[in-house]
Amino acid sequence: MKIIVDAMGGDNAPDEIVLGAVKAVNENNVDITLVGKGEDILRVFERHDIKELPPGIEIVNASEIISPEEDPATAIRIKKDSSLSVGLTLLRDGRGDAFVSAGSTGALLSGATLIVKRVRGIRRAALAPFIPNTTNGFILIDCGANAECTPEYLLQFAYMGSFYSEDVLKINKPRVGLLNNGSESTKGTSLQHETYKLLQNSDLNFIGNVEAKDAMSGACDVLVCDGFTGNILLKAIEGTASLIMSELKNVFYSNALTKLSALFIKSKLTGLKNKMNPDTVGGTALLGISKPVIKAHGSSKADAIQNAVKQAIREANCGIAKRFEDNIEAMKVSVDKNVAEL
Repeated sequence: MKIIVDAMGGDNAPDEIVLGAVKAVNENNVDITLVGKGEDILRVFERHDIKELPPGIEIVNASEIISPEEDPATAIRIKKDSSLSVGLTLLRDGRGDAFVSAGSTGALLSGATLIVKRVRGIRRAALAPFIPNTTNGFILIDCGANAECTPEYLLQFAYMGSFYSEDVLKINKPRVGLLNNGSESTKGTSLQHETYKLLQNSDLNFIGNVEAKDAMSGACDVLVCDGFTGNILLKAIEGTASLIMSELKNVFYSNALTKLSALFIKSKLTGLKNKMNPDTVGGTALLGISKPVIKAHGSSKADAIQNAVKQAIREANCGIAKRFEDNIEAMKVSVDKNVAEL
């Protein structure tokens, strides 16, 4: 298997991206194509005393970089030789099994849609991060790709999230919830009301509306929402996790007695830290694209890139895009049927 990695995307590119790729090759049965400025990538190897190009790694030169400040759609169209555009073109042309980038989310979404293309019949691609909670965690879909959504989009997000949970996370009959400000079916705006009816009449394991606090306590396996709401929820969860870990550190390092106490529960604290660390997951799946695309966190370091590659391998192995293709007619029928009933 070969994973294509954008070597120039992210806050810590190219060093951490390249080092993460090397770790992934060494610890997984995978080849990696690093896409970016060839000279810059080779300098990373030199800086870290890697004398030769490691086996399993190849470099494809790309002379341009898309920065987070650029308009995504414009940058994709103009910068044909950017690491992002070249990498996605390689994926489209079958020169790799999946693509990983820590670069601009907007550019990745635009590039994946324009170059690799969506699965035929999927109306919008969606970002679907795995969120840890008090049980096993859940898939949040969408978390930022689509700020404005229709009920039809949310229905397809629910299907994609459910299929992903089954095939990649191995969850039997995933419980699908609709993010809302209350559990009653009458809660929310017209978007939630209409989406509720669509989900209720689908063949998904729909459990109704779910509040954010209940999602964190294990109420569902897939939480569906528009990208604007989902992004706010995601950032709130990340901020809360950071606050909790910071406050715990202050508590346990406040004096000699608390430091001693910390030694006795060090393994538990490490486990909690790893559970709440986005680097442990590695990346977010961009679902609805015809081939696997993984968005790594912009601040990703080597370990996060390695984990993003692992995630890309799992997604490529399970053939999730094929699952969408095989079920797209049922998703369309469900949309058409239920829209007529509204």
